[in-house]
Amino acid sequence: MTDPIRFLNAFAHALAVMTLYPEGHPSREGAVDAAFDGLTGLRAPKGPPSFTFLEDEVVFGREPLRELKSWEFGRRLIAAGVQRIEFERTVTRDQFEGFLQEVLARLTLSSISTGEARQMRSLGVRFGAVGLQGDFALPAEGAKESTTLEMALGEEADAFRSMQAAVQSGQGVPLIEAEAVVWSLAVAMHGQQRVVMPLLQLKEFDQYTTAHSLNVSVLSMALAEALGYGAKQVRAVGVAGLLHDIGKVSIPIEVLTKPGKLSDEERLLMNQHPVAGARIILKSGDEMELAATVAYEHHIMLNGGGYPQLHYKRPCGAASRLVHVCDVYDALCTRRPYRDAWTSDKAVAYLESLAGQEFDPDIVRVFARTLREGDAQVKVLTEDTPAIAAPDGAS
Repeated sequence: MTDPIRFLNAFAHALAVMTLYPEGHPSREGAVDAAFDGLTGLRAPKGPPSFTFLEDEVVFGREPLRELKSWEFGRRLIAAGVQRIEFERTVTRDQFEGFLQEVLARLTLSSISTGEARQMRSLGVRFGAVGLQGDFALPAEGAKESTTLEMALGEEADAFRSMQAAVQSGQGVPLIEAEAVVWSLAVAMHGQQRVVMPLLQLKEFDQYTTAHSLNVSVLSMALAEALGYGAKQVRAVGVAGLLHDIGKVSIPIEVLTKPGKLSDEERLLMNQHPVAGARIILKSGDEMELAATVAYEHHIMLNGGGYPQLHYKRPCGAASRLVHVCDVYDALCTRRPYRDAWTSDKAVAYLESLAGQEFDPDIVRVFARTLREGDAQVKVLTEDTPAIAAPDGAS
């Protein structure tokens, strides 16, 4: 089995050699053969092998390749409009060489017809631009809109539950896994011509925290984009949204899923989860300060109310105020044991009614505009229906 880093180095070497030698030259053929051999031995954990290049990150499937952080050739691919590559299992050597020629043409600014680009798509290789501000330029022909969303949320729900189990066992938050989940959700958001916010609803109430965490991550990234955040900031907010309730792993399931009003003791226990979450995250690594801050602050209101109580009044961070809006919106739009789900319009109206008191008015205004003016589309997914219409006013 080929290591993905080894394949990418062979891939880059083949492109470099192809700029020096014409077709048929032994050095060129040898370099292409070596890269193709690496591809045939490449195995992804799930699905076809794929690579995503964004800024200084290289991701194989859903796993960031930290050894290739700030990989110079990755930046060249991005500049040429190649941010994502997917290989089918049946790619032949000739098809692979044709793909290399197409990429080389982009790198050297050579012209290539749209007919050739369409042919490349039919040859078992998909590639093009993908990002937190755009869509995959060459989606598979005939693909259903729900496919990417269903795949992402189904797999990422399992991944998040594994992360929760790791935290419960005292291992801390696995940052790589958290970032991988956010990458996958970001790609799912941009699988179509417009931003889609795929929100998950599960039948079992004891899975609420899983679905809610994924949903808040997606909503937070979409809102961060609408507010003009850069790609790195969007991903950081996505991780913070994913982990904002991680402190609830220490709360008994019977308290989390209690259908009626919590007792004073239970409410006190529930209100401790922001502090518990911040501590868990801070112990997990030096790169998670933003996530820890959001976990601590996401229930603190703009006017200083909420919990935990601050020793002195101060403004919360922008990411915390952003996640707070998304947290409340998803909670209101989700069916709970003690009430039905609110419509999107009703939830947004609630946010607007408390803008300037509980919520940041500028963030609420952008969030409402994003939903109402069609800048983003909400898709609600369940276990039985991959994609169904969103609540009233959410599309």
